[in-house]
Amino acid sequence: MRSRFTIVLFASALIALAAAAQPGAVQTPSVTVLAAQEVRGILGRDVRSRADENMGRIVDVLVDGAGRVRAAVIDFGGFLGVGSRKIAVDWKALHFVPAAGKQYAVVLELTRDQVKPAPEYKEDKPIVVLGASGNLETLP
Repeated sequence: MRSRFTIVLFASALIALAAAAQPGAVQTPSVTVLAAQEVRGILGRDVRSRADENMGRIVDVLVDGAGRVRAAVIDFGGFLGVGSRKIAVDWKALHFVPAAGKQYAVVLELTRDQVKPAPEYKEDKPIVVLGASGNLETLP
């Protein structure tokens, strides 16, 4: 109840500021309130295959020059961080599905065997993205 009151108070203050703004003054940005149970951060989230294989964790999200999400970087393989490597997978190959006891599970449309031969993701190098069809595609 208290958090809703705080949000309403904050939104009311922003509206009052916008109404008091002088012509030519900097405009107040728009405000969107998202319910905490409707959104989640994905960095560090576990990724599973459809067959419930452990695929690793999301460690980065790659966007193009227009701001479109193109790929997720997954820390794949290894045990306790030893022997793991980062791979880039097409964003369209990931699905976010409701899961018991969690808000969402991240499911990759590839198996461990399909991901094993993918080249390692390295910053400042050409990025090879593994797609849901199992094809490798280089990002421009």
